[in-house]
Amino acid sequence: MSQQRHSDLIRAEAHRLGFEFVGFAKAERLDEAARRLESWLARGAHGSMNYMANHFDMRVDPTLLVPGAKTLICLTFNYHNPEKQHDPEAPRMSQYAYGEDYHFVVKNRLKALLAYMREHIGEIDGRCFVDSAPVLEREWAQRAGLGWNGRHTLTIHPRRGSYFFLAEIICDLPLVYDDPIRDHCGTCRRCIDACPTGAIAPEGYFLDASRCISYLTIELRDQIPAEFKEKMDGWMFGCDVCQDVCPWNRFAQRHEEPAFEPHPDLLEMNRRDWQELTEEVFGRIFKKSAVKRVKYAGLKRNIQHLD
Repeated sequence: MSQQRHSDLIRAEAHRLGFEFVGFAKAERLDEAARRLESWLARGAHGSMNYMANHFDMRVDPTLLVPGAKTLICLTFNYHNPEKQHDPEAPRMSQYAYGEDYHFVVKNRLKALLAYMREHIGEIDGRCFVDSAPVLEREWAQRAGLGWNGRHTLTIHPRRGSYFFLAEIICDLPLVYDDPIRDHCGTCRRCIDACPTGAIAPEGYFLDASRCISYLTIELRDQIPAEFKEKMDGWMFGCDVCQDVCPWNRFAQRHEEPAFEPHPDLLEMNRRDWQELTEEVFGRIFKKSAVKRVKYAGLKRNIQHLD
C-alpha cells in the first residue's frame, strides 16, 4: 500500500510543479537498448558527438548512476508554442529554444520534487537528470508509459504528441511501475519523407544524427558540409520538421510556462535583422536561452550558411 500511496503522492506533486505526465519504471540494465546503442555508434551515426560513446555502462544501467536505485521517475514538460516567426523568410529556430534554457527551468522543478519526496516520504537517495547525463531518456520514457519512440526516434504521447522535454529522477524508492505504450506509428512515414537531409532511415526508427539539421546547427563545431548547403530548409538553430508533420501533434497544446515565452523581439526579427545580427543583440535576446550553447559565432555561421 505504501508504494501505491507514494506513487500517487509523487504524481500529484509533479503535476502541481508543472510536469504534464509522470510514469515509473523499474531501474535495471537495458540489454536490448545497449545493443541498439552499440550498433548506432558503430555506424558512426553520432557524428562528432564523441561523448555519446563515453560512460557506455552508465547509459545502459541506471544503478551505476545511483547505487541501489529501484525506480526511474520519468516526466514530461510541455514546451509547445505554435506561434511562428513573423517574417516567413527569416532564418528559423526550433520552438523549444524560444524561451529560457530548459535545462535550468526543468531541473529546478525536478529538484523541488525530490525535496518534496524527502520531506513527505523520508530519506531517499536520488539524482535529477534533464538531458545532461548518460541516461537513455527515450527508452525510459517508453518503459514508464509516457509514449512510444516514433519513426523519427522521438517520444510520442498519444494525447499530446511530441513537443515536450523528458526528465528523470533515479532513486532508491520502490514504486508502482507503469506499463509501456505500444507503437502507434502504423504505416505513417511523413517524418521520413519530410526530413530535408534524409537523416531518418527509410524504414524509420534510426536517426543518422550526423545528417540531422539539429546536429548540424548545434552540435557540429566545424563548418557545415557543403553537401547540406541547399538542404537546411531555412533553419539556423535546431529543426522541427519531423515533429511539425507528425499527425499526433494535432493533439499538442500550448505550454503554460512563463519562462518559455520568447523574448519580445525574437519573433519580430526579419531576415535582414538576422543577417546583420550583432553580438550585443545576440546577448540581449538569448541571455538565458539554450541558443547560447552555440555562441554568437556559431549562430552567425548557421545564418551565413543559409545565404
